Amino acid sequence: MGVTIKDVAKVAKVSPSTVSRVIAGSDRISKATHERVKKVMEELGYYPNANARSLVKNTTETIGLVLSRSLVAALSNPFFPEIFRGITSVTQEFGYSLLLSSSKDHYQEEKEALRMLKERRVDGLLILASRVNDSLIQKLQKGKHAFVLVGRIPGEDNLYWVNNDNIQAAKKAISYLTGLGHRKIGLLVGSSEYIMSQDRLEGYKQGLLEAEIPYDSTLVEEVDFTEEGGYYGMEALLDRHPDLTAVFAIDDLLAVGAMKAIKRRGLVIPRDISLIGFNDNPLASYVDPPLTTIRIPIYEMGVKAAQMLIKVIKGEEPEPKQLVLSNEIIIRKSCAPLTN
Repeated sequence: MGVTIKDVAKVAKVSPSTVSRVIAGSDRISKATHERVKKVMEELGYYPNANARSLVKNTTETIGLVLSRSLVAALSNPFFPEIFRGITSVTQEFGYSLLLSSSKDHYQEEKEALRMLKERRVDGLLILASRVNDSLIQKLQKGKHAFVLVGRIPGEDNLYWVNNDNIQAAKKAISYLTGLGHRKIGLLVGSSEYIMSQDRLEGYKQGLLEAEIPYDSTLVEEVDFTEEGGYYGMEALLDRHPDLTAVFAIDDLLAVGAMKAIKRRGLVIPRDISLIGFNDNPLASYVDPPLTTIRIPIYEMGVKAAQMLIKVIKGEEPEPKQLVLSNEIIIRKSCAPLTN
């Protein structure tokens, strides 16, 4: 049988209720008593049950991390390990643990996220994607739960979120390509259920409009956020438009897949097709040719989102409630001026 509170109390010569108060961090216990009880707990190898401690302290000191995709899919994209790094730098500083929630479909994702809150396993949620008409967000708002989004929900002024300006960033990518003389520009975009995909599509359209280039939906291919998605999407674009001269992929992983498809056709980047990505993940520097891309501060997004959520959990008001971080274009060797 394991060590109990009564065992600790007996050795420390205090009451079981005093041990409970020490575990809860009560300021009603003297420093000497607190240190003596803690020392006995360590000597006896007593570790308080996390659930019991959360009932006493009214906090789990745990944050739920909703990936909005399967764990395998998340870990295959360098964006997620980098944002995890930012989040954990903050949770470790403040003494919080992380509980991951991942699923293959939105229904299971919502069910698991709400269960974590109802079972008091977490104090709040960090949600790593924003969807159109997201029922999870609506239920979290109704239940007055603490949560922060990485991504934005248009028209929701009361939500807490951290984001980059995806519309402006995508427009910047297209303006760069049109500045090089390109007019037949394809787009590899993610699922339209994600607001980020819609925003980058809107930026693509705005970039074309600014250059007085008509929007052509057949130059847009919706794909999975995987290298394979980029490969097959690029194949589809080239089948429809063999005269394509440039492509904007809204994620570097899609761009890597697109590179393989372009090379398989015997085409040369950037001589035959210019290619620009998004995120500036570590792959971008090492592919051949090195990828021109939009750099966003992924690590900082994780840091700011975690800091914001901890403030919300503590009943404080983050300022600002909605934070937009900067982005920049990183020029490498995958784009070139259009030649006749």
